[in-house]
Amino acid sequence: MTNLERVALEIKTVGLYDLVLQDVQKIAGRNRVSEKEIEHILIDHPEILEAYKQTNLEYNLSNIHLRDIELDKVPKKCRQKAKKVNDNLAVLREIEKYTLAFEQSSTLVIIFSVEFFVLFSVQYFIVLLDLKEWQWPIYTVFALSIVVAWWYAKKEQKKYKEESARYEALYEETLKLLEELEDEGCVKKDDLWIMECEDHV
Repeated sequence: MTNLERVALEIKTVGLYDLVLQDVQKIAGRNRVSEKEIEHILIDHPEILEAYKQTNLEYNLSNIHLRDIELDKVPKKCRQKAKKVNDNLAVLREIEKYTLAFEQSSTLVIIFSVEFFVLFSVQYFIVLLDLKEWQWPIYTVFALSIVVAWWYAKKEQKKYKEESARYEALYEETLKLLEELEDEGCVKKDDLWIMECEDHV
């Protein structure tokens, strides 16, 4: 559900993807590449498309380039299936962030940031406030915070794994439903593409 034409245009023209563009230029062997050349490189080198998708996820941009189906514009016989597609797309957009590797997620960054703050606070209490007689209880609190952070990180890592698997299954189901709707003449996938991102500045 990622439109390669849009991806190629964004890689070429949007500064957010400059690192991806540099990889494309290395593969092409020159600095000037057309959008069609980028599309071919995306097909031949799936790691480039993956880098584009990772960049989007890191900036909370969706890799799902399909808009919802307007239910009142499809025949009645197709509305239930079309509604299911819309419901699936909503869930996919919501859980898409879990397809990012946990090690690269903002969740892990937040956990480390909190632990750094706790460590800084421990040092502040002991050294600056001259609470050396309380240092062992304070260090114990710090040690407990590490255990809590480790437990929370493991819990989130499991959640990322489960939601990523759920995303893959729902993605395949939605693609199949879209194909069925196209085969039945209810929708045209080409009419559903979102060809530009409003979040790009």
